[in-house]
Amino acid sequence: MKSIKIGNAGGYWGDDPDALKNQVLGGELDFITIDYLAEITMSIMNKQKLKDPNLGYAKDFLKHLDPVFEEVVKRGIKIITNAGGVNPVSLANELNKLAESKGLKNVKIAVVEGDNILNSIDELAENGIDFSNMETGEPYDLIKGKVLSANLYFGAAPVVEALRQGADIVITGRVTDTGITLAPMIYSFDWDTKDYDKLASGIVAGHILECGAQSTGGNFTDWEKVPSFDTVGYPIAEVFEDGTFVVTKHDSLDGMVTVDTVREQLVYEMGDPKNYITPDVIADFSTINLEQVGENRVKVSGIKGYPPTDLLKVSISYEDGFKASGAIIISGPDAKKKAEKFAEIFWKRVGIEYEDSLTEFVGLNACHRHLAHIEEANEILLRFGVRDHDKSKFERFRRKLPALILSGPPAVAVTGGAPQIQNVVSYWPALVPQEISKWKVIVFEGGNKVFEKEGEWEKTGGVVRELKDNTNFNGDKFKNSPTKKVKLIEIALARSGDKGDTCNIGLIARSDLAWEFIGYKITADLVKKLFGEIVKGKVERYEVKNLNAFNFLLHNALGGGGTKSLRIDAQGKTLAHALLNQYFEIPEIVLDSVKQR
Repeated sequence: MKSIKIGNAGGYWGDDPDALKNQVLGGELDFITIDYLAEITMSIMNKQKLKDPNLGYAKDFLKHLDPVFEEVVKRGIKIITNAGGVNPVSLANELNKLAESKGLKNVKIAVVEGDNILNSIDELAENGIDFSNMETGEPYDLIKGKVLSANLYFGAAPVVEALRQGADIVITGRVTDTGITLAPMIYSFDWDTKDYDKLASGIVAGHILECGAQSTGGNFTDWEKVPSFDTVGYPIAEVFEDGTFVVTKHDSLDGMVTVDTVREQLVYEMGDPKNYITPDVIADFSTINLEQVGENRVKVSGIKGYPPTDLLKVSISYEDGFKASGAIIISGPDAKKKAEKFAEIFWKRVGIEYEDSLTEFVGLNACHRHLAHIEEANEILLRFGVRDHDKSKFERFRRKLPALILSGPPAVAVTGGAPQIQNVVSYWPALVPQEISKWKVIVFEGGNKVFEKEGEWEKTGGVVRELKDNTNFNGDKFKNSPTKKVKLIEIALARSGDKGDTCNIGLIARSDLAWEFIGYKITADLVKKLFGEIVKGKVERYEVKNLNAFNFLLHNALGGGGTKSLRIDAQGKTLAHALLNQYFEIPEIVLDSVKQR
């Protein structure tokens, strides 16, 4: 059966600068995808473009490609990346210069445009397009005039067209992380765009690959099982024409690929597992089958897909005031007591009410709050944060923090000068009709435009299915078993991620029986109670039996999310392990089932 190999070489702007080089030199690949974009990244790039019209893209991509550009061309590897940000044509121009400097001729560089609607969003709104916040229902008028970036999430279609025109490198703006992985599959196997099961398989592959080393041992709960992190191999999907694929990595590189490392990545940033919505297809993650078929080789199959909706998501960022944070280090003895006194002194001296303020005891409970079990610490980083729309309020905060050092309890270390005031950029997602946009593909060769095409989105009429879990977790089989008080990590793995102000915790059972016990014991209400200090909204729970997992959505849990949050863990990355660190009375039959696994 025909197959292709797609490798990932980056999951965010700032990922390992050697990842691309390691993927190129580590073994055989047909395609490499690199993801640079997050919701707030587009606003940063747009600010750069306003200062210099030639900027607005991920300059790091040029640095990453430079050492291996000749090898990429020699091996015929095609690279697909959303590094273009809000100015993909400028990046294409710089790539062409780099190719010429290395004597590389006939390199075809394609650009995908059309996702950036910043200059037309107000006009679209005036003409009746509803840009209400899809999560809160708030009207667009609340942020009109403050918008910094507005980008539609495109699917795979324009990338497929670019590949069909012979592109060696495809530079996109806001194409979905999964779309840049699905596209080479559609291109290579000539998949029908209505073969939704195959498309869904490609989306799942993209979700596993998109965050770099998170599926090859990075951020893994059982991290001590990973043989080495020195040069972690980034993930590779060996994809077959029927849609099945194997997740692996180069044998020469470190890390680990197992059913568990892949399961953890699958539950990362997951919403409703039965409705993973993309512009290309709605994938049903509850149908995924995983099988360990060799060392560092996990086969993925059985995935079902459904027609996508006729809507596109638009990611909008807007100006939302200012914030500042600063810290001092307090050492023992009595570090906690002294830190609490310093906090009391500081806020009294500042004497100003802010829209939001925060005190964190880093080293004691900053990430996990009351869920932490530490009663005392030898040293604490006492961290203060404030947020407000009135910039004049910040000067007193800035000056009063360093003044604490010599006028409170003893044993305080200096950590820097006055805090810096930062602009807050907030995230605003909306759903809009896909017909408001068209995608455009431009292909350059030797700096000259050799192809240009504009395309529309295919109408499908798909809908989001409302399916409810119905497993009866009555706990009867656990009633007669003796219990042992242990941490939840003994019977579960976990991974957490963020979408706006919502945090998801994917909790994965280590055995079938452990899944039943977790279903009975770890309810949405319990999670809400445990995280009560952090979670301001509701908690939802979804069953993912095929992965022996549950996905919890913690709404209004990240202090506003993104750059709006004052927390040191603004993206909730540590919250999964706060849950794993809690003690429960767990039946011995459950503990035995985990040992036998």
